[in-house]
Amino acid sequence: MKLSRIAAFSSSLLLGAVLALTGAGQAQASDSALALDYVALGDSYSSGVGAGSYDSASGSCKRSTKAYPKLWAAAHSPSSFAFTACSGARTGDVTAGQLGPLNSATDLVSITIGGNDAGFSDVMTTCVLQSESSCINRINQAKAYVDSTLPGKLDSVYSAISSKAPAARVVVLGYPRFYKLGGSCIAGLSENERAAINGAADYLNAATAKRAADHGYSFADVTPAFTGHEICSGSAWLHSLNWLNIGESYHPTASGQSGGYLPVFSSRA
Repeated sequence: MKLSRIAAFSSSLLLGAVLALTGAGQAQASDSALALDYVALGDSYSSGVGAGSYDSASGSCKRSTKAYPKLWAAAHSPSSFAFTACSGARTGDVTAGQLGPLNSATDLVSITIGGNDAGFSDVMTTCVLQSESSCINRINQAKAYVDSTLPGKLDSVYSAISSKAPAARVVVLGYPRFYKLGGSCIAGLSENERAAINGAADYLNAATAKRAADHGYSFADVTPAFTGHEICSGSAWLHSLNWLNIGESYHPTASGQSGGYLPVFSSRA
């Protein structure tokens, strides 16, 4: 009788261990294939401009297979994945042409937006081609726009997302600082210009984070992830000025998408 009890107890322990291992295996399987619907919105930082390997079907939107939304979807196999982010997109482009896949079943949304509204491209063009004073003046104009106009435009996008996908977790990602100050660059912009451009990125991120928080969205700051990998760092995850491919200038490389954006997004998805 005593031996039977010991045997029964041992059997229960073994069964418990088997169930525990089986449960762990099921949990790991569920981690690799998530039952959720994911939609990736936004501008070139989400479409993957600069990362190469563009989907020819995406045309001028330049959606890259190496962009963080594609990498995340490949790793997690969501139930559905819609990738509508597009190079050059402004807030109005998102509301007018990117929200189609959103619905009441959408679980997860990612977005980068606001840089083009604030004049990112024109700021960099001015700073590269004109004087330091012209550069600083153009940056200040962009910051004034961020104060006066951008919040309302972000509100319109965030409200539209909420209206179409009320149950979705929305992750709003920011922009990196472009330059390592005191770094390895020996030509190009002045240190004052680089510092002002970095400051403008921080300014835009702060405004975006505030609007995201007011809508109950998660803001993902990529600045720490890119620290040590800015232009002039010697290990840049951002393209510097490229006269042969202007469109990729000042955008994340494939390493910037996989090493910078992807882990930051993954931590909040």
